[in-house]
Amino acid sequence: MAKKVVHPESSPAWTFLTNHAHVLVCIAKQPDVRLSEVARLVGIGERAVHRIIHELVDAGYLSVTKVGRKNVYDIDLDRPLRHPLEASHNINAVVSPLLRKARVTS
Repeated sequence: MAKKVVHPESSPAWTFLTNHAHVLVCIAKQPDVRLSEVARLVGIGERAVHRIIHELVDAGYLSVTKVGRKNVYDIDLDRPLRHPLEASHNINAVVSPLLRKARVTS
């Protein structure tokens, strides 16, 4: 039986990860990413990205360093996930697998 290919434009409106996780993945891929680019990639407004960044910084999951005119973000990969069901896992458990290149299967 052939695998069904799902195209993002035809996918349902919901996703398994939150916008907070999407923002973290973008930052993990490119620590000096512009927030306007994060907004475009995640599909949310730039103000929402700013709010998420501030929440992640306030909670200790993210730190920001100014380098010239750019912000460079650092994720605390050892920080535990917030929900009681996932508290035994850290941020690295979410981010790391999403950064690996997918294996091509035939």
